[in-house]
Amino acid sequence: MYLIAGLGNPTKEYERTRHNAGFDTIDTLADKHGITVAERKHRALCGKGMVGGERVLLMKPQTFMNLSGESIRDAADFYKIEPPQIMIIYDDISLEVGQLRIRTKGSAGGHNGIKSIISHLKSQEFLRIKIGVGAKPDRMDLADYVLSRFSQTDRAVMEDAFQSAAEAVELMITEGAEAAMNQYNRKNRGSI
Repeated sequence: MYLIAGLGNPTKEYERTRHNAGFDTIDTLADKHGITVAERKHRALCGKGMVGGERVLLMKPQTFMNLSGESIRDAADFYKIEPPQIMIIYDDISLEVGQLRIRTKGSAGGHNGIKSIISHLKSQEFLRIKIGVGAKPDRMDLADYVLSRFSQTDRAVMEDAFQSAAEAVELMITEGAEAAMNQYNRKNRGSI
């Protein structure tokens, strides 16, 4: 079983913000595979189903971003899922709007949600799909920026990115992370 979590903040106040790119991708993935992500369990909204012929648990932690690790750890312990079978989807300000970057491990890179997950799993060896939300403007506070919404033009780019990220999840499950990295990381290099 794969645990696939999109990071974000709960409540209407944060819907469609940059920091909720993970939640939006989980919604896209769930719609595509007919999975309802509504069960309240493990301090998250959860839904079970099949993606790429494998059982998956889709999660949207409801702990707020900085405590995401508590929710992920609780579900991983309950289902006995090891870090290499965990996929985290989240926003990244170091990537252009809509750009994807796939990794199999690494540091938090300053992302508080990932810091929390690394701390609770005691491992950096989990799969990641980073979705670019664009660089913070110089005079803007980082928290204000990631909690802001996209322009109409950028939102359209992000909707495509959520679809691509959902396809990357499927590819990681069916053909492995290497295949997904080759397809999506290479595609992005050409567009920068």
